[in-house]
Amino acid sequence: MTDLSEPAERPVSAAFSSGPCSKRPGWALSSLQDAPLGRSHRARIGKAKLAEAINLTREILAVPADYRIGIVPASDTGAVEMALWSLLGARGVDIAAWESFGAGWVSDVTKQLKLPDVRVFDAPYGELPDLSRLDFDRDVVFTWNGTTSGVRVPDADFIPAGREGLTICDATSAAFAQNLDFTRLDVVTYSWQKVLGGEGGHGVLILSPRAVERLESYTPAWPLPKIFRLTRGGKLIEGIFTGETINTPSMLCVEDYLDGLKWAKSLGGLPALQARADKNFAVLDDFVQKTPWLENLAQVPETRSNTSVCLVIVDPQIRTLDAGAQAAFARAVVSRLENAGIAYDIGAYRDAPSGLRIWTGATIEAADVQALTLWLDWAFAAEKAALGL
Repeated sequence: MTDLSEPAERPVSAAFSSGPCSKRPGWALSSLQDAPLGRSHRARIGKAKLAEAINLTREILAVPADYRIGIVPASDTGAVEMALWSLLGARGVDIAAWESFGAGWVSDVTKQLKLPDVRVFDAPYGELPDLSRLDFDRDVVFTWNGTTSGVRVPDADFIPAGREGLTICDATSAAFAQNLDFTRLDVVTYSWQKVLGGEGGHGVLILSPRAVERLESYTPAWPLPKIFRLTRGGKLIEGIFTGETINTPSMLCVEDYLDGLKWAKSLGGLPALQARADKNFAVLDDFVQKTPWLENLAQVPETRSNTSVCLVIVDPQIRTLDAGAQAAFARAVVSRLENAGIAYDIGAYRDAPSGLRIWTGATIEAADVQALTLWLDWAFAAEKAALGL
């Protein structure tokens, strides 16, 4: 008979959501006491905070000195949309998509911008498309790390250094946990609510000199909302990239981002953050490799994310159920863990195959992942027993 006793060890933090993600270890609201609340973001103190965030971002991510970094509204989505609406249309576009957000960028380019010369290279959840088919004399849009599929590009070697087009990279669950080769990337976007565990609502937009040149030499055929405008009179609005934001940012959220950046710096910067994410993923992956009822959704080990780990339930008895019942079983496992206070928000993304999605980014502690694995087995066994299997 299966032992359904609850494990004795519990995670200290149950926050395994893939966004907004867990706060850093030791975080407290008092960490934000220096936030200039009730002050204008255009006041000297507000601009200084925003500039500090930009400068620390450059330092920790090792962004080249001639790349611009801007804090923009509407999270990573807002940053990507600004890039698509402001830069595309000058030449043909290739889009690589293998999960929900990449598919969203396909829809934006084909159905909203309605560009006439677009090629889409897609793949089902768990796989990468054939990246060798991309033509970098065209503009190329892709997601570095598929948050909803757990599939990432292993490196930037598929991008030629001598490209003619721009590369636009949604790096929201990769930044601060994976090596982004900025020499191959012209636009990089992310939200600080992912690997650094910041509060939501703000995005970061990083532009190469080639992207700036495009902005200053090309005018899209469509009108741009104010919130998307990066140029004025044919010139880049430099203030956006020095701390003069397009709209009003939350200075509390900016302070929270600064807290995360300073924590990252205290650890040793990007190498330390990546090492933490790699260690967390290794703990979870070791459990998956030894567990017959679970598999990685990402088929190829080299393409498996070290932050947003997507898992599918492959137990033969559960697989005999119809798709709806399999999805219900996965939701029941997730609910059981949430009700026990062990893991919050670890269900698969709504558009993805049913299963689990567990965040293992840098703010997670490896000991918590280890404790979670014990409870995963417990929740799975308890739900099977509830079904009489």
